[in-house]
Amino acid sequence: MTVQPQQATVPTVLVYEDDPGFPPQVNMPVPHPVPQLDTQPFPTAIAEAAPHPNGAGPGTEAFRYWVAADSLSRASKTWGPLVPTGTQWHPQVGRALTAHLNAGDDLNAFYDRRGLWFFRRTVAGVTVAACESNEVVQHEEGHAVLDALRPQLFNTASAETAALHEAFGDISALLSSLALESLRIAVLAETQGDLELSSRVSRMAEQLGWAIRQGHPTAVDPDCLRNLSNNFFYRDPVLLSPNEPASILSSEPHSFSRVFSGAFLKIVAGIFRQQDLQDQAGLARAAEIAGQLLVDAVVSAPVVSAYYAQVAGHMIAADQRRYGGTYGPSLRSAFIRHGILSLEAAASVTEPEVARRGAGITEATPGGGDDEGLTAVTIHGATYGVTQPLTLSAPAQERRFGIAGSDPAGGSVRPSDPEHVATSYLEDLFRRGRVHVPEEHRTDIAFTDLSPSRLKTHEITRSATGEGLALVRRCFD
Repeated sequence: MTVQPQQATVPTVLVYEDDPGFPPQVNMPVPHPVPQLDTQPFPTAIAEAAPHPNGAGPGTEAFRYWVAADSLSRASKTWGPLVPTGTQWHPQVGRALTAHLNAGDDLNAFYDRRGLWFFRRTVAGVTVAACESNEVVQHEEGHAVLDALRPQLFNTASAETAALHEAFGDISALLSSLALESLRIAVLAETQGDLELSSRVSRMAEQLGWAIRQGHPTAVDPDCLRNLSNNFFYRDPVLLSPNEPASILSSEPHSFSRVFSGAFLKIVAGIFRQQDLQDQAGLARAAEIAGQLLVDAVVSAPVVSAYYAQVAGHMIAADQRRYGGTYGPSLRSAFIRHGILSLEAAASVTEPEVARRGAGITEATPGGGDDEGLTAVTIHGATYGVTQPLTLSAPAQERRFGIAGSDPAGGSVRPSDPEHVATSYLEDLFRRGRVHVPEEHRTDIAFTDLSPSRLKTHEITRSATGEGLALVRRCFD
């Protein structure tokens, strides 16, 4: 009698594949192999001790741990093959990016170069833990990945660069979801193959959005936190209000991010339509191509005031270099539809123009100094209730392509000058109550505690040069 060898059992854990969903429409957890966190070039870690993979379900700390671990591992595996060789976390992060799963009572999460911090709160009897959503975790890890590629963006005083960071986070969640065959099959069924439509992968953080709506009904989308399936049209953020309901575009970075993330979803959809087969494998290929073009672009695009347009132009240039311009129609269409490129701008990024400027693009490398390509703008501190002159880091690299976004009235928007961009950004931060000013730096008319309970994303500190004060970022939330 022949004895058949026993097959080794792969240990599994229960996880959500994208988001818990908003009550009562909750998603079912599914078994995944035990995730490996030490994934190069983006190793991650979790501050809490790893529980035994015993199939613990929703609502338990063990389940939250494994959902977070699965999310971190998947995002690292999604971005790792796309980034240039030698890419590493920002030096302040250390060897591994550490996630903290219970950072306190809030409906929030953030990245701050010391790690990822996830909060939780009980709302209407439901404990909403940010770490329990793949989309929230992968969004925050996306901030860290972009910080590894372009650390200059961390402290740039610009609504547009901050919004690109938020868009990159949502794109990180989108691409990490599309890395799963099960979700690709599900979204193709849900949208009948039209990836531009709203779907479970375009709707970011349904549960967190539901929780925020209980207290602030218009602050987020009606069925999620943000939806990449949108038609928001570019405006120079210096002309926008600092706060608006979710249905209206504002200069607030999460709001303004939707212009770029909406275009990116259309790019994925367009590239998918160009595949030989519109099946789940074709969708995987389309997501990979779009992600690669985005990485190429953010590594090489100069940090300027009209930053969206430069990233868009460099995605078109990357397609010329990698794929001979095959996906140019999908890229141009998406960027034109969202106004990120004017019609004349989209037409100007031609193959000869890309070839003429190619050396500067191909020689671009990730990383670099935190202030590389930025210019110091010093303003009168008393205007903002601080005691000394205040230095801002404004976007001021030389534009590689002479392109800009679309003016709704026709033609191209004239990009604002760096000083205007920086001061407008600072004023919006103060208006939204996002700046911490230590007591010793305040004048008698300081108005820094208008929203004392709000997370402060920035602070005023002594300048590194020893002269005056400077605005520095604490975190991306």
